[in-house]
Amino acid sequence: MANVTRGGGDFGSSLPPMPNIRLAGSRILQIGIAVVVLLLLLWSTTSIPTGNVGVLTLFGRVTGETLPEGIHLINPLKSVQKLSVQTQSVKESANVPSNEGLILALDTSLLFRLDKSKAAFVYQTVGDNYAEKIVEPTLRAAIRAATSAHTANALYTNARELVQSQIQDELTKELAPRGVIVENVLLRDVQLPAMLKGSIEAKQQAEQDALRMSFILQKEKQEAERKRIEAQGIADFQKIVAQGISPQLLEWKGIEATEKLATSANAKVVIIGNPKNGLPLVLEPK
Repeated sequence: MANVTRGGGDFGSSLPPMPNIRLAGSRILQIGIAVVVLLLLLWSTTSIPTGNVGVLTLFGRVTGETLPEGIHLINPLKSVQKLSVQTQSVKESANVPSNEGLILALDTSLLFRLDKSKAAFVYQTVGDNYAEKIVEPTLRAAIRAATSAHTANALYTNARELVQSQIQDELTKELAPRGVIVENVLLRDVQLPAMLKGSIEAKQQAEQDALRMSFILQKEKQEAERKRIEAQGIADFQKIVAQGISPQLLEWKGIEATEKLATSANAKVVIIGNPKNGLPLVLEPK
């Protein structure tokens, strides 16, 4: 007689085997650790692009450390602020006074770059917008200081290079301690008031005309001197030749000429004996 279990069938033999909970937990833990390690690596890795420097901060405080170009592993709690150390340009167009108080329109360009050794100092004391905060105002002040020491005529003609040099020296003195390297100052254009510009150009034209006339006069003087020397040479030559001509030489030359005529094929009459110099006379027959 078959055994029958009351209260339902025997399901124990039909259930699948239970997985090893401990083994599954270990695998999950390993995966979690790997994910955490990967995230830490991602958080700890930073890349500094070409032409930049990285300034490290910890909870908003600048640590003073800087990172060069390339990939670096850092403390994941630290942040990186990237600052460019490439050459930058600032253009300034301003109306500035000259030495006599005239207002000039001056266009200037400044080439500068961040000193990488002072990048942390610049970021801490000024910030990443240091060009707007210290470079541009210093440039405007240097331009005014340089132009006010020269006249408008000098600025428009021959003092431009001197003004550029003065502006660059002033900027270097002011910006180098702040961590900014000044590379060059370019004075692109100087515009004077129209009336003053016309007067300066007229004066320059008059000076050029005077120089040209002086050159012409100098040339004429040189030509006159050349002709005088040439005439003196001719006179000296004639004097020397005259001193070398004697009556005896003239008589000898006359005799030579008479002999040549006497031996020629042309018909002629030769009379010997000239009462003045004793030379023969040669007469053509009629």
